[in-house]
Amino acid sequence: MNLDKTNQIKVGVIGLGGVGGRVLEGFAMHPETVVAAVCDVNAELAQEVANQHGGAAWYTDYRAMLDSTALDLVYIAVPPKLHHRMALDVVAKGLHLFCEKPLANSLDEAHDMWKAATDAGVLNAINFPTPYRSVWSEYSRLVDAGHLGDLRRLDVTLHFHVWPRKWQQNPWIAGREQGGYVREVLPHYIQLIQHRFGRIVRVHSEITYPDNPALCETDVLATFELESGVRVVVDGQSNIAQKERIAFTAYGTAGTLQLADWSQLRAGGFDEPLTDVVVPENNRHLGLIEELVKALRGEAAELVDFAAGYEVQRVLEAVLSGGTHDL
Repeated sequence: MNLDKTNQIKVGVIGLGGVGGRVLEGFAMHPETVVAAVCDVNAELAQEVANQHGGAAWYTDYRAMLDSTALDLVYIAVPPKLHHRMALDVVAKGLHLFCEKPLANSLDEAHDMWKAATDAGVLNAINFPTPYRSVWSEYSRLVDAGHLGDLRRLDVTLHFHVWPRKWQQNPWIAGREQGGYVREVLPHYIQLIQHRFGRIVRVHSEITYPDNPALCETDVLATFELESGVRVVVDGQSNIAQKERIAFTAYGTAGTLQLADWSQLRAGGFDEPLTDVVVPENNRHLGLIEELVKALRGEAAELVDFAAGYEVQRVLEAVLSGGTHDL
């Protein structure tokens, strides 16, 4: 996996939508990576983005990109049901792989991708950017410093005024097959919980779908149990009057911590209200890309790999199917 440090890492990007575009800009900013090729079914968009990045090669068929451009790393930034086939094609070429979350659109697909990447000996990582936020580093530091005391419970609040949000209008994200906020947002918190607080071993989920079988969930109430016995409560709602609110709250015997709306940290001590903790913002995408570069150069790095992605997937699939599941 040790790529020559004298050469820039050549990156190919499949999918140039909102998230893919933001991460692509991170690759363009990092001094050790170069966007060598881009691919999107929208030819006009692909050509426009390629021109913005020094005349990178552009394609509408990812297989042509894999066959025609010398690459080191491929970033898959397309809807979940496309991940599996694309990932298997990428690793078959012996290329390193960076993939959007969730890892796949089913547990079987996630396992296939994990096994294929492992067998091929290529770097594999998932785009979970929150661990690279400065605010999450401070959250973790406070946990390690004993701010919580004994952990009593974790809460995940996912309240959306509308879903999809106004900036997310596309053909798939409102659909039951591969869209919905449970697939799009909850995996971030499943990953954080299992990395920071331990493995989820039991899931009970009550999930509400609209009458139209093509549409995604509107409500979810779920509880997780960690190996430690600590419970996690997930409260999700969409299409409500309230303004969007996303929060991850840890309740302890000595203190409370809350990560609200991705970037706002709040903390409180014993019998104290939560107050804002000021943490300077950083570029989370650039932080993640720095870890990718380290790993590709053979250095120690902090990445969420496909093994961890599979662990997220098994919890996600249990939530989506409803009922009680021992994992």
